[in-house]
Amino acid sequence: MKLIHKWRQRLRTMVRYRLLALTSVPIILTLLVLMALTVYWTLAYTWQSALAGVRADLAVASNSMEVLQREQRSQLHAIADSFDFQNQIRQQNPDILAWAQSRADKYGVDFLAVYSADDIERLPLALRQPLLEGRERTFFQVMSSVEMDALLPDLSSQAEIMLRNENRVETRGLISRSLLPLFDENDNLEWIVDGGILLNNSTELVDGIRDLVFPAGTLPESSVGTVTLFMDDIRVSTNVPLDSSNKQGRAIGTRVSDEVRETVLIQGDEWVNRAFVYNAWYISAYKPIRDFNNNVIGMLYTGYLEWPLISQYLTNIVELGVGILLTLLVSGFIVYRGSKDLFRPIEKIHRVVRLVRFEQDARIGKLGLDPEHELAILARQFDTMLDQLKHQNEAIRQNAQELEDKVKKRTESLHEKTALLEQNIKLLEQTRNKLLLNEKLAALGELTAGIAHEINNPTAVILGNIELMEYELGKNADLVSEELTAVLEQIDRIRNITRSLLQYSRQGGVQDQITWQHVNPVIEESVTLVRSGMKKHDVEVITELDAKCSVEINRHQLLQVLVNLQMNGIHAMNDEGTLIVRSEDWLDETGNTMGAKISVQDFGCGIANENLTKIFDPFFTTRRSGTGLGLSVTQGIVSGLGGEIKVDSEIGKGTTFTLYLRDKIQSDNIASLKVVE
Repeated sequence: MKLIHKWRQRLRTMVRYRLLALTSVPIILTLLVLMALTVYWTLAYTWQSALAGVRADLAVASNSMEVLQREQRSQLHAIADSFDFQNQIRQQNPDILAWAQSRADKYGVDFLAVYSADDIERLPLALRQPLLEGRERTFFQVMSSVEMDALLPDLSSQAEIMLRNENRVETRGLISRSLLPLFDENDNLEWIVDGGILLNNSTELVDGIRDLVFPAGTLPESSVGTVTLFMDDIRVSTNVPLDSSNKQGRAIGTRVSDEVRETVLIQGDEWVNRAFVYNAWYISAYKPIRDFNNNVIGMLYTGYLEWPLISQYLTNIVELGVGILLTLLVSGFIVYRGSKDLFRPIEKIHRVVRLVRFEQDARIGKLGLDPEHELAILARQFDTMLDQLKHQNEAIRQNAQELEDKVKKRTESLHEKTALLEQNIKLLEQTRNKLLLNEKLAALGELTAGIAHEINNPTAVILGNIELMEYELGKNADLVSEELTAVLEQIDRIRNITRSLLQYSRQGGVQDQITWQHVNPVIEESVTLVRSGMKKHDVEVITELDAKCSVEINRHQLLQVLVNLQMNGIHAMNDEGTLIVRSEDWLDETGNTMGAKISVQDFGCGIANENLTKIFDPFFTTRRSGTGLGLSVTQGIVSGLGGEIKVDSEIGKGTTFTLYLRDKIQSDNIASLKVVE
């Protein structure tokens, strides 16, 4: 890795190596392009030659099959013209079929049959008319085991093929068959000579065709030339080895690939390309075999192993690459040696430039060249320039130091003024917010106090008249005691409401004093009040009370705040669900206890982001039956206790209100909490 980095640095910085690169790159690019073109052309030519060769091999194999069928037909003519056959006809031998079957081996066919024209019905309809017209027929045919046994007993057993990986036996047979019509002196069909060859398991036939198609020396060493006869997609006769590495066994009973099957058997086209043959890739050619109805019933295949051809091609490419690499190395060495002496002075100049860049006082001096040499003149001018540059740098450094001192002093002063200005802006913003809030609360307090007094006056009149009515009725007052009690309760309710409004307008006003106590009992009392007021609601209130410290609080006000928050949570959940009330100690960053923290969590509809900044404003509410004073009063009470209230909400998941109560209230907060009568 270090060596690579070193040479990369040399190529980037040294002229000699850059010249080497500039002279070598065009040569390398030219050779690489030539190599790429050579690879492309040779690959295309080799591949096209391979396909043309295997196509020619398929043509030779097809011609061999045609020659086989011609010889087969010639044998039938020899049988028909023989003296023995003519003698059997004259004698009208009833066992002529058995006689013909016994002569099959003599004439080189697997089966031989002779039957009269009356038995022409046993042949397919497409074959009858040509025979009646005197035309000979030679064709391929797929026969069932019953049909083969009708031609020759035990022929079906010779055709049986065990299908590999399928655990069953193929009993059909691929037949090369010839029909020869014989006529009497009146040109009437008298006899039919039927003979043919069973192509299943005909290893001698495919080996003979292979030797004809792939003679010795035509294929690369270790390659395998193969010929196969297919019945449908099953190899019924082949010399494709089961193991292409040791060329052992025959892949009889295996099937052709799906791609070849689709092209040749279904579409009826030839296939000339690479194909996966049993367990290896072959340069292959397939041709459909058709029966007398021109239906595709099988295939004829020729091909040879692809890998030896690729191996030979890759070997040639490697040899070409090694030759190009050696050429590049030799040419690069020549350029390197030729440029070394030429660029030695330039490298010395470059070395001095690098030293100067690192603030070292260096000069080029003499280069050992003629004084009028261009590089010698350049070196002298460069040394003169370095001397002048040294003096200028000294002057610039001195001026820069003075300027830096001035800037430093000005910057320190500016930082101090900026910090002071930021602090003043922050204080102004806080003061402005407090003024706005105080103005709003003052106006609202005056309005609330007026409303409360206006309500109290008619309420007092109503209360006095009710008491007068009760006095005037005397004993008869018992008849309407329930109604009078209900009216008095409602009047008391009105007075409580107006009292709350007056308390809000005064920013305080409570019944209890500030005391030092634990928050958990107050929370439990608030939960009890909430549960008693929601008996008809399907709400479960869960408490997790872990606070251990005590705080200075107004017990009545804290109870009012907790009940208000819990009822708001219940309303947010549409009076059903789970409400969780927690308490824990409020700790600072160092772990010291600052007070207690109380949270009320509901799982209701949540609060929209645009409303989070408005929920503590007086009279702001999203509930039709709400007054909008609950959270505003709550915030006022908590602030008066010296604490904080925070809200965390997510639409559709719920809301959590958290109270932060200090363990000791500041003196100014205590003064604000005194009762105002």
